[in-house]
Amino acid sequence: MAVTEKKMTPIFNENKAINALLYVAERLKMNDFHKIFKVLYFADMNHLSKYARPITGDTYIAMDFGAVPTKLYDMLKSAKLSCQSLYSTLFEVEGEYHVKPIAQANMDYLSPTDIAELDKSISEYGNLNWKETVEKAHRHAWSHTQRNQPISIENMLEETNCSKEYIEYVKSDISMQKSILNATAC
Repeated sequence: MAVTEKKMTPIFNENKAINALLYVAERLKMNDFHKIFKVLYFADMNHLSKYARPITGDTYIAMDFGAVPTKLYDMLKSAKLSCQSLYSTLFEVEGEYHVKPIAQANMDYLSPTDIAELDKSISEYGNLNWKETVEKAHRHAWSHTQRNQPISIENMLEETNCSKEYIEYVKSDISMQKSILNATAC
């Protein structure tokens, strides 16, 4: 039986992720979960491609209608279910899926390159309708991932036409960062 190689996922950065979500939600006209998640996905993917690191570090799951960031989704669900949630001081969920930012994004957590990629993603994908957004989100990385499974860094980088050497560099860098985090956690 062949052993399959485990695909690499990024390192989550809660502060950057929350502030990227707030930044995007503040700027979108249609700020529902689906739109926000797709804007963040494309910004993360393109930032990873250009700078060897994503913005949020969230792990995206290949769901039926595109990529969903697991930890940010859990934060929004938590804010929706309880006004006592840690996250309910940052954003509210109105109706089923509309995000209303309560706090403003703390720009100290976002680098100039983070902001540039978030702005670019908002500009490119923010005004697309639902169907157009789904079509854009169903490209290489999503289509090469089983439904309800994490989208790998490799697939995201392949979608942005990165070289195999660059993909190996990014994987090595993230692996080293994970090793350091694990060593300091002990």
